[in-house]
Order: sequence, then structure tokens, then C-alpha cells
Amino acid sequence: MSLCTLCPRSCRVDREAGEKGFCQVAGTKIRVARAALHMWEEPCISGTKGSGTVFFSGCPLRCVYCQNRDIARAGAGKEITVERLAQIFLELQEQGAENINLVTPTHYTPEIILAVRHARDCGLTLPIVYNCSGYEKTETLQTLEGIVDIYLTDFKYMDTQAAGKYSHAPDYPQAAGEALREMVHQQPVPVFDGKGMMKKGVIVRHLLLPGHLKNAKAVVKYVYETYGNAVFLSLMNQYTPLSGMERWPELNRKVTRREYDRLLDFAVDLGVENGFFQEGETARESFIPAFDCEGV
Repeated sequence: MSLCTLCPRSCRVDREAGEKGFCQVAGTKIRVARAALHMWEEPCISGTKGSGTVFFSGCPLRCVYCQNRDIARAGAGKEITVERLAQIFLELQEQGAENINLVTPTHYTPEIILAVRHARDCGLTLPIVYNCSGYEKTETLQTLEGIVDIYLTDFKYMDTQAAGKYSHAPDYPQAAGEALREMVHQQPVPVFDGKGMMKKGVIVRHLLLPGHLKNAKAVVKYVYETYGNAVFLSLMNQYTPLSGMERWPELNRKVTRREYDRLLDFAVDLGVENGFFQEGETARESFIPAFDCEGV
């Protein structure tokens, strides 16, 4: 942490001395905004009992449309120790969680590894889900081999211009591609139990942005033609414009049914068999929990 290079930004700031990098995280403790059962993940992740979701504060991206903006800039949450994080994992297991779901965990990877090992020593048996933006560093992911069972990763862009404009990361396509290769290397074969719950594997999410069908098709084409049915594709239509989107008028509307249907048709025509899609106007529903430090 004295020269942080955990994500592709490689800010090299001294977090131990209080310096903040792009993720806006400093110090030696972990900042968590919520730890509770969550029902709004893919069916094989949430199941009927809920995913034991831990929302970490801070993020290596800065997406202009971020639904979790309250925690993305590390403004919300409570600082905890590695020992407390391990205890939270065990508490979620006692509540009946299907898994431990780590949301935006990249900048806390060393602490998470310690917490998972400690929790397993104390009886944790649930799969570990690494729920990330896709903007990951291969070297960091390699330290997670044997720790993470399921990679639940975004793949936002194949378009470098859009990646730079909307997420301040023009190198996103390259970084996400290299990261996905490492994820599939670690978990090459999807494994499910008798109830249809994923125990090991990789799920690639793509949130369709309004007016960006071409980019979405490019993502689906790349992922499927590279990995076939080794990964599951989750195509989402839940994009909802938030306040302040007037600066990006092209994103200041919901995705139309026609746009989403065209993406689904493209995926089917391509041959995609393993995947998830969203029914109805899911953008009307709330996928954003209260970041009120519940369970922390």
C-alpha cells in the first residue's frame, strides 16, 4: 500500500501515509458501506435466500452513469479491520447467504485475501464472488487464485472513445480483455449444484447504454467468440439516467425495448446459449440499496 498499483491506474500513491489515488481510498483499514442479503443478482447468484453482499467504498473507475455513486468516491461507509470483515462473512453465512459477494473489491484485494483465509479457518464454506467493473489488473487477479470461486465481472466497452468519455478509462477494453483471460484461466468450467446455484465459474455482465448498441454487440461478439460457453453472458437493460446526466444528453434516457431486443437477437444469432436477460421494464425497479452501513 505504500506504492499502490492494484488496478490498471497504477497510481503509486502511499495509501499508508494517507495519500489517495483515483479510487479515493487511503489508510490501512477497509471502508464498507453495506453488508446484507441481496436479491437482485443473477438467479444462480441470489437464489431464493439472497447473496451475502458486501459493498466496498471507492472505485478505480469514474463512470458518469454510476448507480452506486454514493460509495464509488469513498464518501460513504465505515472503516473496519480485516478481522471484522472476516466476521461479517461468517455473519452472512449464518443468515443463510448463498455466497459471499464482494462488490467493487479491487482496491482492498490484499485485505480481502487475509479476511477470506481467516473466515475459512473459522468455518466459512460459502463460495466467494468477486463482483467487479472488469477494469482489473492481471497481476492483482493472480493473487486471488484459490480465494475466488466466481468472477462476476462487467465488460462495459469495446469502444475506447466511449470508455474514455464515460468512465475516464480509454484503456478499458484492453484491461478488461486481459483481466477476463485471467478469470477464465482460474475458473475455466462453470460448476452448479443441484439447485442451479453457481459454485464456480465466470459471468460477464454488459449494461446496454442508450444509443450504444454497436458497442454492446462488439462486447458480446468478443466474449462469445473468445470463450464460447465457458462463460455466462448477462445482458442488462436496467440503465436508468440519474441526476446530472444533462451533460451527456445521449445518455439522458432509458434504453428502448427495440434496442434491447436487437441486442438479444444478435446474441442468439451468434450462438450464445449460456446467459441471462432481463424481462420487462426493469429500469423502473430499484437495484440500488441504501448504503447505510447495515451489517457493518
